[in-house]
Amino acid sequence: MKKGGWSLGLFQHEQRSLFGEILDWMLTPLLLLWPVSLALTWLVAQGIANKPFDRSLEYNVQALAQLVTVRHEKVLFNLPQPARELLRADDSDLVYYQVLGARGEYLSGELAVPLPVDEEPAANGVVRLRDDEMRGVAVRVAYTWVHVPMPRAQPVLVQVAETREKRSLLATEIVKGVMLPQFVTLPLAVLLVWFALVRGLKPLSELEARIRARRPDDMSPLDETAVPLEVAPLVSSVNGLLTRLKESLATQKRFLADAAHQLKTPLAGLRMQADMAQREDADTGELKLSLQQIGRASIRATHTVNQLLAMARAESSGVSITRQPCDLAQLVMEVVQDSLPRAMERHIDLGYEGAQPGAPGLNIEGNPTLLKELVRNLVDNAINYTPSTPDAPGVVTASVLADPFGQVAILQVEDNGPGIPEAERQLVFQPFYRALGTEADGSGLGLPIVCEIAGHHAATVSLEDAHPGRVPPGTRFKVRFDTRGAGPPANA
Repeated sequence: MKKGGWSLGLFQHEQRSLFGEILDWMLTPLLLLWPVSLALTWLVAQGIANKPFDRSLEYNVQALAQLVTVRHEKVLFNLPQPARELLRADDSDLVYYQVLGARGEYLSGELAVPLPVDEEPAANGVVRLRDDEMRGVAVRVAYTWVHVPMPRAQPVLVQVAETREKRSLLATEIVKGVMLPQFVTLPLAVLLVWFALVRGLKPLSELEARIRARRPDDMSPLDETAVPLEVAPLVSSVNGLLTRLKESLATQKRFLADAAHQLKTPLAGLRMQADMAQREDADTGELKLSLQQIGRASIRATHTVNQLLAMARAESSGVSITRQPCDLAQLVMEVVQDSLPRAMERHIDLGYEGAQPGAPGLNIEGNPTLLKELVRNLVDNAINYTPSTPDAPGVVTASVLADPFGQVAILQVEDNGPGIPEAERQLVFQPFYRALGTEADGSGLGLPIVCEIAGHHAATVSLEDAHPGRVPPGTRFKVRFDTRGAGPPANA
């Protein structure tokens, strides 16, 4: 039997079918147990068929045993003619009897009836039954021992043997009566199981139809109450996936809209400066000024694009990022070194303090590229928003601290800038948000990138005043990493 991609029996499928698998598990044991049921039924039928005929044999043996008499210390057996006819009244089976005297001598009946194999005679009047063979034909034998009042005499053996034709016929009729209806009920059972499975799996088909009928932009959750209890966890998981997908699409739409808005300003400036440079009455000074403005706008646009790419890379990393043991102090020192030229250009005193590479408690499991991006954004943010002049240079300090007891490593980047008001401290971590009253160049993506990368490394980011009570208070960013389970760095 086949239906779609399933088949009954031990056959291989290219694709598993739930309908076919359930049907196989239900019907295959039934079909395998049916021959076992047939054999058991035959054995039970044999026992049932033997009982009435065995009782008849016992009655005949007991009747013949009563005909054994002793006269003048001689065992006699006289079988009347009516009794002989009674023993041979059945046309289906042959009935034989045998009587052996006190000394084992033949008294009456058939000599060919096999003797019992019992070592000792049974008690007087006790009838026993056995299966035997006579002239190559299977027979059922009932026998008993009759004790006679003679000195040193053995018990008289009385046996009645009957062929098994009637028993076999009766057992066959019993088996037919039991098994033949099964040939009708078995296909009916298969049909009922089929319909029951179709009915039971109907909610899955309805769920499939509802999903197929949905619009591509429909991310609303599926109705969990309209499916069976066993399917509810699957529907719940699908709803969770739809919710995450909806949030991801909303984030992407918002991100693209914000990115387009942020890129629109520098691109508009580029176009305006290009138009001004192309004026016929523009002199050399104005042309140089326009070119300088074009250069600054292109730098700003390039920085915004790079930050957008970094943000997209951080958001899409997820659980698939490649992780390895990293020395946090080593990474921070490399970023500080790379940022020194830009800091010197802006008259910023940029330096590193804290634990040295190789110190205990600084190894974390993470992606070195993303971790450097995190540190670089914190340092760039501090450089951008720290006022500095040759006479009053700004100070930006990056440091790494280890807490072996708490099993954490702490990255700190602080400056002596104007600080961030408490009302804006949560807003600065949102994409494209920039603190009011600042004229520093920036895209508003640095701190969101920091939070995104920190989230992928199970780290927490906090913000506080670097010098509370002083003016200006400065800003200190803290990133706390868990160092439990981190091995030595790959370059150790």
